[in-house]
Amino acid sequence: MLLALLGLMTMMMTTDLPQGSAPPPIALPHFPDRLHAFVWRNWTLVPTERIAQTIGATPDEVKQLGSSMGLPTPLTITAQQWKRSALTIIRRNWHLLPYDQLLTLLQWTPEQMEFSLREDDFLYVKMGNLKPKCEPVRYKPSSPETQQRERDIARTLAQTFPEGLPKTTAPLFQFVQELSNPTKSQTVAPKSTALRFCYSYFALYGDPLLDKEADPYPDHYLAKMAKVGVTGVWLQAVLYKLAPYPWEPHLSDHYEERLKSLRKLTARAKKHGIRIFLYLNEPRSMPLSFFKTHPELKGVTEGDYATLCTSTPVVKKYLSDSIASICKAVPDVGGFFTITASENLTSCWSHGKGQECPRCSGRSAGEVIAEVNTAINEGIHQTASRAQLIAWDWGWSDEVAKTVIGTIPADVSVMSVSEWDMPIKRGGVNSIVGDYSVSTVGPGERAKSHWRWAKERGLKAVAKIQAANSWELSAVPYIPALENVAQHALNLRSAKVDGIMLGWTLGGYPSPNLEVMAEIQSLPVDEIGSDTLYKTLLKVATSRYGATNAPAVVEAWRGYSTAFREFPFHIGLVYSAPMQFGVSNLLWAEATGYHATMIGFPYDDLDGWRMVYPPDVFVGQMRKVAQGFRQSLVKLREALPTPLRKSKQATALHLEMGLVDAIAIHFQSTGNQAQFVHLRRELPTSGERKQAVVRELEQILKEEIRLAQRLYALQSQDSRIGFEASNQYYYIPIDLLEKVLNCQYLLDHWLPTVR
Repeated sequence: MLLALLGLMTMMMTTDLPQGSAPPPIALPHFPDRLHAFVWRNWTLVPTERIAQTIGATPDEVKQLGSSMGLPTPLTITAQQWKRSALTIIRRNWHLLPYDQLLTLLQWTPEQMEFSLREDDFLYVKMGNLKPKCEPVRYKPSSPETQQRERDIARTLAQTFPEGLPKTTAPLFQFVQELSNPTKSQTVAPKSTALRFCYSYFALYGDPLLDKEADPYPDHYLAKMAKVGVTGVWLQAVLYKLAPYPWEPHLSDHYEERLKSLRKLTARAKKHGIRIFLYLNEPRSMPLSFFKTHPELKGVTEGDYATLCTSTPVVKKYLSDSIASICKAVPDVGGFFTITASENLTSCWSHGKGQECPRCSGRSAGEVIAEVNTAINEGIHQTASRAQLIAWDWGWSDEVAKTVIGTIPADVSVMSVSEWDMPIKRGGVNSIVGDYSVSTVGPGERAKSHWRWAKERGLKAVAKIQAANSWELSAVPYIPALENVAQHALNLRSAKVDGIMLGWTLGGYPSPNLEVMAEIQSLPVDEIGSDTLYKTLLKVATSRYGATNAPAVVEAWRGYSTAFREFPFHIGLVYSAPMQFGVSNLLWAEATGYHATMIGFPYDDLDGWRMVYPPDVFVGQMRKVAQGFRQSLVKLREALPTPLRKSKQATALHLEMGLVDAIAIHFQSTGNQAQFVHLRRELPTSGERKQAVVRELEQILKEEIRLAQRLYALQSQDSRIGFEASNQYYYIPIDLLEKVLNCQYLLDHWLPTVR
């Protein structure tokens, strides 16, 4: 009776979680039913007992069901893996479970889910601003027909991997331990003290300062980052989690504990010459229910939330006082950087709707945004803190930028995305870079203008780049297009910027890319010449992979850079196309009806993927990028001694070559998927052309199986593949096995009907 009552209470609370349009979930016909899909997708991520509890089964029943599909004996799920897998678990069950079962699976409260959907880098936006309406998944014994389907699945796996599944030598999240392990030297002399800051490669995004078991910046990781020239790192900050919230004090529960953790972290980082920066996206909007008791604070409404209007003195005071209390509690905090026009609703003008607020309608967007930064800066000055405030121009129009830069205090730095608004031409199509890019070498005119306006007022200028990777492909720790990176570094020296943000949540791996940026930024002026780029690349390649291998590695880096400059960039494309998921993204016999979401679900939304590029150009460019990486990798292997001498340098080079192999697979599969969807929807009704299209569809499905096999082996050997900090694992090896089932099912059951 008590369990039933608790279940009813959970269901009542989950009705408050966001639903959106609640469409039907996507179909997964390659499984007998959603029960089998659920067991499969959680087999290597969730303890068997939890899977069983969620669906009303016994652990033995779950094990039997998995075994019947040919799955290997489930491994023990470590505490580290469980803690770091929540977002991956949410995403893979989004179309399978209703909220109440999802909470059971995670052992979360509705409040934890609500916080994660809102604060884990706007997770609900990535989920598409909707929750599919899923019926509960309940265990039931398999019927004879279902048992036959189970045997078919097991047979497909056995035929695809006749020698058995490739051995896993790198379990999920192994890189966390590797990066946290000691190095020979715990302290290094900084290449220079100039600001170069980035995000942790593996931090938990939501509330990292309260989680004592998931340190975002272990000492040995900080040492490794300092070694490649990093002088600053950053964390997400929510003010009401770090300072007393005057209107609803309970929101600030444990803020003293978080500040204590931050104080310890800044002290540890300081030993490595690294400063800690806090990312601010403030003031946070609040649910409409909040304003029933605080109507005087309400600004612009958007959905179920409204802004705390910054045109009210009490909100500005809250911003200043909160920053002051942080600086007093953590005197060595390195600084803050703000985003004031992002996806998150903050000030009334943050989404360009200030005219809807009676107080802000008579004020310009630039005026209000400048005032937010000024209030934060005033908080710093209420203390003896030497913290630096950086105002990031993400989302500002030139008109807003001129006003903000011309208004904010002179000790505030201005940060601009270096390559934003750069015109490009790829595959004969003109486009404009509207986000972060490694394929495009900055800076562009927008950034240079904003920096010039800042310099004219005596403000410092900071460049925001992606040195290691970007949303062009974030599923690898770095893209070794080192010639692009080195040239960008040289260009930024010419632009005389005062600091560099090396990456958003992606790219925080101690890669050769970060090292190249630091090497070039640290060179004396009289050492910069026409051969600087090559000499720097050779130096970094030598230190990492040995003098014998370095020349061939540099040539490969140049080849990768040339290939990557063919990437068909468009801001919508990088957020919606399936590069991050690569071959793990499924194919469907019929249109799903879903639109691709921002780094969440690509689905089969070809028009959302390709944006301004015609289908044939999009497919051709993706395949051209893949081919360029693959050809350069082949040349590198031919140039290297066979076999490579056993050493740490040889192991490191082997891992980098594996990354390049994975990169090529991601782009090749993106092109394949686009061609599949294009052919599927343009399929002729009869004739020779129809048969030719069917043969091409068959070839694509078979190639996707081969790519899934290869990527399965690569990810099993390198736990970094498929991972990005704010999204966790886009895919894991069992998802690549599911893609094999998916393609084989289409080959066996769909293509014959099409013929």
